[in-house]
Amino acid sequence: MTPFRLLALALVALPLAGCGSRLSLTEEPKAAYETRTTILDEVAAAAAISAYRVQHGLTPVVVDPGLVKAAAWQAANNARHGQLSHDVGGSFTSRMNNAGLARSYAAENLSAGSETFDQVFARWKASPEHNRNMLIPQLRRIGIARVDAPATRYKRFWALVMAGN
Repeated sequence: MTPFRLLALALVALPLAGCGSRLSLTEEPKAAYETRTTILDEVAAAAAISAYRVQHGLTPVVVDPGLVKAAAWQAANNARHGQLSHDVGGSFTSRMNNAGLARSYAAENLSAGSETFDQVFARWKASPEHNRNMLIPQLRRIGIARVDAPATRYKRFWALVMAGN
């Protein structure tokens, strides 16, 4: 494909970027905002989520590197677009399929604005739908990420991806 044709295709596809396009997790999300990934202690996050699940009679979770990658990709995608959406970069199902992480039980919690894991975790617990996701009995693995986009309204974007066996 010629460079001109690639550019024309990109210009046509760009407005559709948030409309369920199927992107590989190896592709960089495209948008205007500069981002930086924040290093998290995923093991500590999994321990906190596990303790919360155990309080509710459920099994603990462990960190899954593939789910960390999926969470980081979606947090970055939201940050680069400066918006909070499960559909930026494609549907959750299509993103999990593209990442090779299709599971019978999977869920995703997103958030924006919280500075710390403790803050975002409290938000997720206080939200009925996000809380329900964290308490899905079949979940065994998680990936969590935060990507900052200082020029956006929210500044910080979080993603928690959870899956069963």
